[in-house]
Amino acid sequence: MSDEEREQREKLVRFGALLYERRLAHGSAGNLSVRLGDGAILVTPTNSSLGFLEPDRISKVAPTGELLAGDPPSKEAFFHLAVYEERPAAKAIVHLHSTHAVALSCLCHERDDDVLPPLTAYGVMRVGRLPLLRYFRPGDRALAEAVREAAKRHHAMLLANHGPIVAGRTLEEAVHAYEELEETAKVFFLLGERKASPLSFEAIAELNRAFSS
Repeated sequence: MSDEEREQREKLVRFGALLYERRLAHGSAGNLSVRLGDGAILVTPTNSSLGFLEPDRISKVAPTGELLAGDPPSKEAFFHLAVYEERPAAKAIVHLHSTHAVALSCLCHERDDDVLPPLTAYGVMRVGRLPLLRYFRPGDRALAEAVREAAKRHHAMLLANHGPIVAGRTLEEAVHAYEELEETAKVFFLLGERKASPLSFEAIAELNRAFSS
């Protein structure tokens, strides 16, 4: 096992425990992954709790999905692979069932290309536009194509009646973006029907100019 792989396995354990302790993950729901330099993917095992991961049991799969080492991967590993195929710069993915983000995914929205208003600067910078994908049952392989299509334009997306998928250039970046999404969803529900003042088109454009990379 390379030093890189060992380090990333330990990092998945640490961040899994962190997300579990912050109650963004519960039971055996949700999954994390990272892409190694050789193209292989480390992904949390099926039916595992993110709060109690073991480094050596984390699944290692080939880009084509074959298990290379560790326990059998999450049944949702296929949509991680779809995101990685479409986003070469992505090195990590976070998919959880956190309360406010899932609640957002259950609402009826007037438009599905961006379902979270631009309420804060950090929401815009770390999440950006958040499309809502239609409902698929857990494990349905047809979801991979819907995720793949959305990943061409977005690093974050919301699965209807399910939860978000967020990709990043590092595991830290993906986790921070996910946390920002959950907090923005929380603000959205706290505001409720009150008249809010989302960021203007000009403010969003200024953020994109100042912080795009």
